[in-house]
Parts: sequence; structure tokens; C-alpha cells
Amino acid sequence: MANMELIKKLRDMTQAGVMDAKKALEENGDDLDKAAQWLREKGIVKAAKKASAIATEGVAKILIEGNKALIIEINSQTDFVAMSDKFIQLSNEITQAVFKSDAKTIDEALKAKTIKDVTVDEACTELTARIGEKTGVRRFEIINKKADEVFANYVHSNNKIAVLLIMTAGSSEHVGHDVAMHAAAMNPKFLSQKDVDQNWLINETKILKEQTIAEGKPADKAEMIVKGRVKKTLAEVCLLDQSFFKDPSKTIETYLKDNKSTAVKYIRYEVGEGIEKKQVDFASEVAAQMGQN
Repeated sequence: MANMELIKKLRDMTQAGVMDAKKALEENGDDLDKAAQWLREKGIVKAAKKASAIATEGVAKILIEGNKALIIEINSQTDFVAMSDKFIQLSNEITQAVFKSDAKTIDEALKAKTIKDVTVDEACTELTARIGEKTGVRRFEIINKKADEVFANYVHSNNKIAVLLIMTAGSSEHVGHDVAMHAAAMNPKFLSQKDVDQNWLINETKILKEQTIAEGKPADKAEMIVKGRVKKTLAEVCLLDQSFFKDPSKTIETYLKDNKSTAVKYIRYEVGEGIEKKQVDFASEVAAQMGQN
């Protein structure tokens, strides 16, 4: 078995991961040069060099079977690759593998086996090596509903935004789809005010207070003004409080009540959200791909 000193040396030489370096040494009798060559032949060295790259493009996908649903974001570095047949096939295989795995963490998801009997991590490494661009799973969530509840979902045509909802019993598919589409367009942060993250609320209140003071509002009225602005902000970021885009005279909550329904869980993924994106024009993107291939 390869010792840690040899593994460290091989990692320094190739940037490969610990387990890849260990396997390479075991396969090649602890010969560093042969192990490094083995890693290159497997494409692992090329993939390792891409490990620190920022992948902000890709797809958001949803898979529903019975009372179980998965929402997942799978990334590439460029939209050019995200639209390729190879990446689309990989994303489909990953979605199926993670769904069947019942994984709860990214580490568990990466160990899930695909239909090709390789792990998700290995499948991503292999494609990264082939196309010269980092691919991987950023996040996912598996949720289960009660037998009498209903799933609703919407995935935008560009596969960049996905919304998954659990609705109460008796909810119609049409109503659920409308609400999911609204959430995709309006990007609410939370389902309802009781679901608001308190740290987020404290920070937003602080910002609004500082803005109010900077505007020179009278001290005796500032507190009331801040409360009003916080209330308005909550109405903008909570799905149930937002004005329904198809009928602005109603909130989403009112629309649901009119249709004898309500939402009990809400998840929205938008590809790359929260990651600083590097601006690359399409011509440069194509040129980069041509250079790599």
C-alpha cells in the first residue's frame, strides 16, 4: 500500500486528489514516474488542474417519482459546454444516480453510482478531462411529500431556473404550475414570513435603518418608517405575500386560497446564483473551446 510520503510527492507532481494518487501508486508498484504517467493517461491530471476553476454555468434539473423529488444544480464553466450533448448526457446520468442514492450531502452524492457503474465524481472527472472544462455538482435537495400532498414544479426553457413546491392535498396541477412559474420569474427568497432567516432579517433591518437615517428623516419618525419599509421588503421576498404576476390584485396566498390550496415547501435554484461570474463573450468562449479541442 502506498505510504503518505509517496502520495504527497505524487500529488505535488500532478495535483491529483489523495485517493487518485493512492490508486495510481498501487496500480504501478509505488513507482512515481509510472504513477504520474498512469494519471495522465486516465485524464486525471488534466481534470485536477481544473479543480480550482469557477463553474458558474450549467443546468438546474428536477426529477419526480411518486412521493419523492430531487432538485439539483450541475455546473460547467461555460454555457457552450452546458448545451453540449456530452454535458446533457452527464447531467441526466447524475440526476438519476443522485435520485436513487438518497444522498444527504454533496460527498454522498459524489459517491453515488451512475448507470455506467462509475461514481458521480468519477464521471465528472472523466468529462472534465475530455473537454478541458470543470464540471460538477454544486447542490441538490431530495424531498419527500405525504401521500395526499402534491408536487408542483417548473423548469425554465433554458434549464437555468428550477422551482419545486409541495402543495396541500387537492391542489390542481394548473395552480401549482402557475405558482412555480411565478416563483421562477419573481425570485422570492422565502415561502412565507415565518420561514424568513432571522440573520437575513436583522441585516436587512440594519441596512434600512441606516438608509433612513442617511435620508435625514426625523428621529421620532425614523423607527416607524423603518418598520414600514421592513414590512414592504418582506412582502417582496416572501412567495405567499407577493402579488400574483397573472393577477396583481391578488397575492399568491389569496390565489391559492381561492383555489383551495396552499404551498407547504418551496425551493428555487438558479444556475450560478451567488457566485461571481467571469464575463466572457461568446466569440472568446468558442475560441477557448476550439483551442482545448
